[in-house]
Amino acid sequence: MLLKLKYNFLVTLILVLFLQTISAQTITVVEKTSNEPVPGIALYNLKKTKSLVTDINGKVAVDIFDINEVIFFQNFLYEKLQIRKSEIIENNNIVYIIPKVENLNQIVISATKFEQERSDIPQTIVSIGAEEVALVNPQTSADLLENTGNIFIQKSQMGGGSPMIRGFSTNRLLITVDGVRMNNAIFRGGNVQNVISIDPLSIKNTEVTLGAGSVVYGSDAIGGVMSFYTKKPQLSYKDETYINGNALIRFASANDEKTGHFDFNLGYKKWAFLTNVSYTIFDDLRMGSRGPNEYLRNQYVVRENGEDLLINNSDPQIQIPTGYNQINLMQKVRYEPSDNLNFDFGLYFTTTSDYPRYDRLLRPSEDGLYSAEWDYGPQQWFMTNFQLTKTSSSSNLYDKIQTTLAYQNFKESRKVRDFQSSLREIREEDVDVISFNLDLEKSLSSKTSLYYGLEYLFNTIGSIGKEDNIDTNTSVNNVTRYPNGSTWQSIASYASLKYKPNRKFVFQTGLRFNHVIAKADYTENNEFLNLPFNDAEVNTGALTGTAGITWSPSNLIQWKLNASTAFRAPNIDDIGKVFDSEPGSVVVPNNDLKAEYAYGGELGLKLNIEDKVILDLATYYTFLDNALIRRDFDINGETEIIYDGESSNVQAIQNASKAWIYGFEAGLEVNFSETLKLRSQYNVIGGTEDNEGIEVPVRHVAPNFGRTHLIWKNNKLLLDGFLVYNGALSFDQLAPSEYSKAYLYAVDENGNPYSPSWHTINLRAQYQWNKNISITASLENITDQRYRPYSSGITAPGRNLILALRYML
Repeated sequence: MLLKLKYNFLVTLILVLFLQTISAQTITVVEKTSNEPVPGIALYNLKKTKSLVTDINGKVAVDIFDINEVIFFQNFLYEKLQIRKSEIIENNNIVYIIPKVENLNQIVISATKFEQERSDIPQTIVSIGAEEVALVNPQTSADLLENTGNIFIQKSQMGGGSPMIRGFSTNRLLITVDGVRMNNAIFRGGNVQNVISIDPLSIKNTEVTLGAGSVVYGSDAIGGVMSFYTKKPQLSYKDETYINGNALIRFASANDEKTGHFDFNLGYKKWAFLTNVSYTIFDDLRMGSRGPNEYLRNQYVVRENGEDLLINNSDPQIQIPTGYNQINLMQKVRYEPSDNLNFDFGLYFTTTSDYPRYDRLLRPSEDGLYSAEWDYGPQQWFMTNFQLTKTSSSSNLYDKIQTTLAYQNFKESRKVRDFQSSLREIREEDVDVISFNLDLEKSLSSKTSLYYGLEYLFNTIGSIGKEDNIDTNTSVNNVTRYPNGSTWQSIASYASLKYKPNRKFVFQTGLRFNHVIAKADYTENNEFLNLPFNDAEVNTGALTGTAGITWSPSNLIQWKLNASTAFRAPNIDDIGKVFDSEPGSVVVPNNDLKAEYAYGGELGLKLNIEDKVILDLATYYTFLDNALIRRDFDINGETEIIYDGESSNVQAIQNASKAWIYGFEAGLEVNFSETLKLRSQYNVIGGTEDNEGIEVPVRHVAPNFGRTHLIWKNNKLLLDGFLVYNGALSFDQLAPSEYSKAYLYAVDENGNPYSPSWHTINLRAQYQWNKNISITASLENITDQRYRPYSSGITAPGRNLILALRYML
């Protein structure tokens, strides 16, 4: 009997140990300093006969390794690690790896919505990590993009930032947040500032695809895709609760910025919660003291005792009014019931105060200034998204599946009143967006991977127009900016194939079919406009494709070649908008629009000399056909109408142009030593478009621009001295649309407007006081230059001292 009991006990013990081993085959690789899972870590045995890679959640099943086999963990971003499988099991299936001093994120997600090595992607992708965000200390996400050196930022006011990428901008660029498309049906062709709704202090990493991305992302992704990935809630990989957080305060002297921020993470084994809050107050912006006098703010309007007064500015370097404030909130929840299944839920809310559109307040008139008020109302963005991610080793359809369901609401408004007028024109917009994405990844063989998916989008637009009399406190209805109740929807499917026969060669190709339906009813607005139609509908399909290769014949050299097509379908802003496009002009609806198409190619060359000198070159060319552009129009044969009390030239968006855009990019990195590095980026862009048979410069082609950094870093201190520089655009190089805005530009020797060249000298320092406290200080525009970036309506900050104190739990 005793022998039988011992036998049963031994069998049970062996069975328990066996089951424990079986259930412990999935491990998680975690960064030691942040406790966050790390994707893209290679695992292999001593003879390299077995190899695996961690997924986007840092997980990998290690069944192929024997229980006592030594596993090597390697990625050039992290210190190499070797450990026995049995030791990992004893450590609750967690492996901690240590990041190297220089952390360059080489794993990208945006190219196919699943993680890949950046070296496999035939397009140029710029990555910005959390460490760079902490060093740069950007006031907005637009400022963060500008610090890449690849993206030009235009600003019409301080509460703004409209990216320009490879000669394209606004609704020809796409913005995504955590995989959800931010572009909505009223994204306009004029400068947009929606990117400032994304809190830069909530960002974990950002990936910017330079060039077309329509195969994966659909309409609008002509010039590039800006993919923002915010921080994720982190689970606890130990028995105790994982608590982490950050607090930051920041001050900037040029606009008297005051920012407070905190984020807090609470992680359990299966549940995790992340709260993120930022609040910023900006005062009026001070420009530099050395530069064109045309940029000075000599006079501005105030209202006293019911009367508008034009007064002299006691300090013309202060741009009155430009200040505003903004709050950003984010709450995330993560639930991971098993190693191959997780659920993510997010709530995002951002709102600003009213903020002045400064460039419109500069518009001159016979009485001095044309506008007494020109304010954007609060720019508000709300999003909630739910994402399910599942990996499977048995499904014939996928190795990984990800579904994303999201709802967004956008609110914006405009409040305009002319000098000495008692009438304030108010227009308010409210857009609801529902989106659904299904993305799948399947390994067809050891050399071939398939990425495919479906997308559905639905937009509804609410629009209000009214005219308030500020003397009598009465209000009447007026023409709305968009047809109230308009809808825009899109359904699409895509597939992308990656073939990697060896480490030297990668081929990627893809196709997408998109169908777009837009409907607008002008019945309400025809009380004011008398259009020759009451409704409009766009019902169009688009097929786009891409193909590219990367070839690395040696460790020294890598070639990239890519060809692609992209499109932008007309949205409600194109077919239904009524607004004053520029002084003396009004845009009216057009119900006869088709999609515009872009055809482009890119050739890249990367030279890597033993990681000491890295030269990254790329040249590109894009042809835009059937381009949607603002042109003169007529209503019932009339080329002028009265709009907001002013006789205005009639214009409309039309398929009336073609454009040819080309450029060259050069990036250089020189690693003199472990502590001293040089980095530089330079961009040359050119382009023309057809203007009624005449080739003219493209409005959103920026002047040549770049930046150079010399960085020194030891264990606790980092110093970054850098130059930012911009070329000039002469009067002949300006787009014709800029001539009517001459008051925004400097004046050349012939009295014509032009955009001068400029440069700034800057210095940053970051000191890690201890493991909890870091201090960042920057002195930007040290020589106090007065400059206004091309096409901008606000002059850039003068000498600017930025101080930030961060506390980390």
